[in-house]
Amino acid sequence: MARARLTVDLDALAASHATLRMMAGPAEVAPVVKADAYGLGAAAVARRLWAEGARTFYVARLDEGEALRAALGAKRPATILVFDGVAEAGEPARFGAAALTPVLNSLPQIELWASAYPAVPCAVHVDTGMNRLGLRPEEARALAEGDRLRRLDVRWLLSHLALASDGEHALNDAQAAALARVAPLFPGARVSLANSAGCFLGERFRFDQVRPGISLYGGGPFGAPHPAIRTVATLDAPVLQVRHVPPGESVGYGATFTATRPTRVAVIAAGYADGVLRSASQRGYAWVAGALRPVLGRVSMDLLAIDLTEAPAVAPGDRVQLFGPERPVDEAAADAGTLAYELLVRAGGRAERTYLGETG
Repeated sequence: MARARLTVDLDALAASHATLRMMAGPAEVAPVVKADAYGLGAAAVARRLWAEGARTFYVARLDEGEALRAALGAKRPATILVFDGVAEAGEPARFGAAALTPVLNSLPQIELWASAYPAVPCAVHVDTGMNRLGLRPEEARALAEGDRLRRLDVRWLLSHLALASDGEHALNDAQAAALARVAPLFPGARVSLANSAGCFLGERFRFDQVRPGISLYGGGPFGAPHPAIRTVATLDAPVLQVRHVPPGESVGYGATFTATRPTRVAVIAAGYADGVLRSASQRGYAWVAGALRPVLGRVSMDLLAIDLTEAPAVAPGDRVQLFGPERPVDEAAADAGTLAYELLVRAGGRAERTYLGETG
């Protein structure tokens, strides 16, 4: 099969979910399945997580929420929250039709929702230091002290950690304290702050609900492999051809690699269209024949080359692992100068996706 293959181990996903539930204590674990579950397939992922007890899910876009509702179907009446909130006059009706819950990020969004669906539950996002989406704390206080809040059914109060991957950074504590000060303004609302890394920072970050993403999918909470997190995704691809390159000849676009010795080169059926970042050129690795083999030259759209000089038995048709159990996604991402988030999302494109442990 001459194409890259992304294998998603849903049993490993379930194991990581169980680990995060144990760490969260009494707090609810609400999986983040935005961007098609980080490229792994939101439908299959959410169905398995529902079977494992998840009842609340987060997505980023309205159309992602609509697709997830259709995938879960009537027999899985999950709560689905949409981080973007409502942006246009016609959107509240779409939220209502799909039974989705908006995360309201600004006073104009709050006005739009209150005028359309005042009795339908919503979430409010308060910015506690990231300066991205969300009300500023003073806006949240003004909202709570005015008339608008009485026209809303606020069931969730959210904020988002900016530096949870740096567990020692003072901003983490400052954000948790800021959210704790705002929370009494929204009596009855369930409070949520922690992402994957936040789950590992301690009890004061967990509040009523945690929202893990990357660590459900195999990425370590702090940008490196973690023993509590299982490998969920494996990207592999076949060797298309083996070439013998003499000294002085180059490999790939731009001639960025020139052989200095007789070099056995494998051409692999994967490139940046399959999620192998171009930035991995001359610095990435693939696992084959019991060891990591370096990428030679540039990663192109459909192909990359690796050095097989020390692996004479590898032949066309053999498959190499680009990330997975032998090549953790965090390490593969670091070699490409990025994070596991980007690597997983990009791998969910052209590569054939297969599942282990899929539920109906």
